[in-house]
Amino acid sequence: MSITEELTALGRRARAAGRIVARLSTTVKNNALLAMADGILSKTDFLQAENEKDLAAGREKGLSDAMIDRLRLSDKVLNSMAVSLREVAALADPIGEVTGMWKRPNGLLVGKQRIPLGVVGIIYESRPNVTSDAAALCLKSGNAVVLRGGSEAIHSNLAVASVLHEACERVGVPKAAIQVVETTDREAVLAMLRLEDYIDVIIPRGGEGLIRFVVENSKIPVIKHYKGVCHVYVDEHADMEMALDIAFNAKVSRPGVCNAMETLLVHKSVAGEFLPLLYKRLSASGVEVRGCTETCRILDGVKEAAEEDWATEFLGLVLAVKVVDDFSAAVTHIEEYGSLHTESIVTKDYATAQRFLREVNSSTVMVNASTRFSDGFELGLGAEIGISTTKIHAFGPMGLEELTTRKFIVYGEGQIRE
Repeated sequence: MSITEELTALGRRARAAGRIVARLSTTVKNNALLAMADGILSKTDFLQAENEKDLAAGREKGLSDAMIDRLRLSDKVLNSMAVSLREVAALADPIGEVTGMWKRPNGLLVGKQRIPLGVVGIIYESRPNVTSDAAALCLKSGNAVVLRGGSEAIHSNLAVASVLHEACERVGVPKAAIQVVETTDREAVLAMLRLEDYIDVIIPRGGEGLIRFVVENSKIPVIKHYKGVCHVYVDEHADMEMALDIAFNAKVSRPGVCNAMETLLVHKSVAGEFLPLLYKRLSASGVEVRGCTETCRILDGVKEAAEEDWATEFLGLVLAVKVVDDFSAAVTHIEEYGSLHTESIVTKDYATAQRFLREVNSSTVMVNASTRFSDGFELGLGAEIGISTTKIHAFGPMGLEELTTRKFIVYGEGQIRE
């Protein structure tokens, strides 16, 4: 069987399973999720043994320490996977929810009701925990899922899937509702992206290169974000200590993730006081600052930022800093260089905060909080399937509701159209 034939057969199984999953009761779905959590914890030795195969291969290939760390199914990671499964089980089931109802002049009652998307395809790199998280969210939202992880995690992903399948079988959920593409051949990705008859949406999770490849080659709608160029704007009315803590956390707590701050904007009236204090903390943590002309005047020895730095997702301990004349200049900079991911303002002025929320149109906009909170779990979604910076049909961190669409439902009493 060719790779195309293999993926087509997989797609057919997923479509058939999706029809069954869409009709499952909340109780059955929750029982499956709880059984999955128990299975992850009871099969720790098996999962870590399979994971070690990937870790050994990764070391031999010279994967970076960061990549190895993402691959590792440590006790902490496995426990977190089980916790996430239980938390998704505890969330409200969105399927069947009526989100609005109105009456027409002719007496028809018209409403909208949540339904599953159908079959969700996820293409991702490195992290085996995504296999569990994605399966949980798709199952709870009534969708089947096709998972294509990176070749560097193939043994881990297949092992996690086998544990999930055992749990499904115990409670009457079809195994085909959660399928991992078993071949590591890159042709399988292209074949998967052509399954528009069987997969309803593709969600890529990984670096910008992977996401652009998926977008350029997919015949299926793609929910994506290319990069996270996140901003923090320190307003003239900011509390200095709060601003220091937020800016430091947004950059340093985990610089290699998409919700880390990449550019700091500072109002000119507070830059002289604020920047030296922040620079001292950043320097002690190894952060390289690249600044505008005014930043370089305030801070001795800082490298001047190049034009491309303002639109760069550094994913490391590098920060672009710009002093702006006023609120409008900050918003204009975000509009020009941002990636529609996450922006935050630090201010004590209520009117300015409300204006920032209204005028900045990124997928997550914050007031007096670190950009690092732009995460499905932190925002109360239980977990996230990914973050979308496209406005159709989801925008921002995606949880259960974002894995649904809505159909119209109509109640009549014999009305006919004249």
